[in-house]
Amino acid sequence: MEAVKRGLIVSCQALEHEPLHSSYIMSRMAVAAKEGGAIGIRANSVEDIIEIKKAVDLPVIGIIKINYPGLKPYITPTMKEVDALVDAGVDILALDATKDQDEEFLKEVLRKYPNQKFFADISTIEEGLRADKLGFHYIGTTLVGYTEHSKGMNNFEVLMALVEKCKGKVIAEGNFDTPEKAKRAIEMGAHAVVVGSAITRPQLITKKFNDELIKVL
Repeated sequence: MEAVKRGLIVSCQALEHEPLHSSYIMSRMAVAAKEGGAIGIRANSVEDIIEIKKAVDLPVIGIIKINYPGLKPYITPTMKEVDALVDAGVDILALDATKDQDEEFLKEVLRKYPNQKFFADISTIEEGLRADKLGFHYIGTTLVGYTEHSKGMNNFEVLMALVEKCKGKVIAEGNFDTPEKAKRAIEMGAHAVVVGSAITRPQLITKKFNDELIKVL
């Protein structure tokens, strides 16, 4: 059975330094997202995931963001985080699958949990094709432009190439921050679109408005 239907996935995340950092608040964000028509939620941390799964019956894409000294990947970077997410009952487990992450680690994760659905966060076409070959169920353009080796890449071009070449479901994520961009991604063949900051980070939404106003004030 497909874990997520086609449509909009809302990323409900707030890091420790952000105003809305709270598992309860993220669970209410998830409720609001469902009311608006979201077909899935992306969430960070076991605590948030548990509260969100109590609040909505939508599939959850789970991650744990953590920085380890000397390790570039920070999205579910080690087996410790993978184990914690599986124990939390995530419907789909997402992790860094860029070239910064060791391929043997990715293979080990897939072998250890053969019944878990996995989501590869990638930043280039080559990384997406590698993840697809390894057997990831979902390939997301999450990190296009965010890794050193993907600076300046066009997320729509990466998306189109992966849609054409991948067997797994391709998810548009990362700067698909307007309804028009999200619609275009689906029209290009994306299985779903993940939108985060443009919906769930009011401080950034406010800043976007304010940046325009201060030009004329």
